[in-house]
Amino acid sequence: MKPIKVGLLGLGTVGTGVVRIVEGHQQDLLSQTGASIEIAKILVQDKSKARNIAVSPDALTENPWDVIDNPEIDIVVEVMGGIDLAKKYMLQALDNGKHIVTANKDLMALHGPEILAKASEKGCDVFYEASVAGGIPIIRTLIEGFSSDRITKIMGIVNGTTNYILTKMSQEGAAYNDVLKEAQQLGYAEADPTSDVEGFDAARKMTILGTLGFHANVALSDVQVRGISQVSKEDITYGKRLGYEVKLLGIAERQDDYISISVQPTMVKQSHPLASVNGVFNAVYVYGEAVGETMFYGPGAGEMPTATSVVADLVAVVRNLKLGINGQRGFAPYKEKKLKTDEQIASKNFILLHVEDKAGVLAQITQVFAEHEVSLESVLQHPNAQNPNAEIIIITHDANQAAMKKVLHQFESMKVVHSIKSVYRVEG
Repeated sequence: MKPIKVGLLGLGTVGTGVVRIVEGHQQDLLSQTGASIEIAKILVQDKSKARNIAVSPDALTENPWDVIDNPEIDIVVEVMGGIDLAKKYMLQALDNGKHIVTANKDLMALHGPEILAKASEKGCDVFYEASVAGGIPIIRTLIEGFSSDRITKIMGIVNGTTNYILTKMSQEGAAYNDVLKEAQQLGYAEADPTSDVEGFDAARKMTILGTLGFHANVALSDVQVRGISQVSKEDITYGKRLGYEVKLLGIAERQDDYISISVQPTMVKQSHPLASVNGVFNAVYVYGEAVGETMFYGPGAGEMPTATSVVADLVAVVRNLKLGINGQRGFAPYKEKKLKTDEQIASKNFILLHVEDKAGVLAQITQVFAEHEVSLESVLQHPNAQNPNAEIIIITHDANQAAMKKVLHQFESMKVVHSIKSVYRVEG
């Protein structure tokens, strides 16, 4: 094959990693694809900027159309981030017959169906392995590895920033705000951490995984999202006493072709493999009807792990070029999207209540659960010298979301309940 020329949109952390791998692994790439791969043009904001990688000045450009409209370029790799400009460049590149590799989770979560439809129309590949879990090949696994199975549940830690924060809170007993500041100083969290800590980043990734796992066009608005900013060290302490770790989980479930997708802090049983995933690492747990339970673990971000996934996609595109099968990867959604109602979404729940410390209160509390047909697995009262109220911890059996909303609403109107301190889903 003739040399394959690549245009790179962006030379930040991931883009730099892509250049390192492509230039450093030429013999490996040639043996895997039968063609040499050359990064011919790189879009940057400032050509004069000092960089920590040697790049020919002739390869750099500040004009995106030097990449997108360049007839010599076969594949465009988008690692610049953002949504509107990235979408514009990507659609134009597809119109020009160029294949796309991207790490842009925001773009694929919001506009993935439109981009994939354009790719199908033009007979082009669009691969986006790096958009979800960095160096973990979860997208390829869902599309290819589980192609003969039916996935019933995907549950994962897909945001390293929040996992780092919750790990530090658990292991060191630190407060949320203190760990967040530390994460920002270390570069794990952005100056504005909202996307991470409020669960929006994880929601975009779960939109992608839900679409691929359930073969339906899942929209970002279909994901119920709750972040970790209200998780307290007391919540984590109580969870540990009961054998749980708090993790921000993305949870996608399917039952009888009805699906639900959420991102929320969750009490995970310490015996479950996800409970031991710490620091900035990611993990995705997949349940299949035939295979049972499988877990995929690794670095969810970073220059080289993410670049590894990008270059793996590059290799896949080049192989398809060699075989003449670009644009024929069959993973377009083909099922009608049916979302579960609150009555159909069920889970165990952890509830921490601050209540009036007098006889008969516990009986009133348990009566509310009984009225709404929510059965209880355990009820515990922990003394707290710093709290004049009684603290009651309740773990329910599986209860539907509608019933739990009614229970909590009733608690809000009860004089003996001073506050509903915490409510978490329970897994494992």
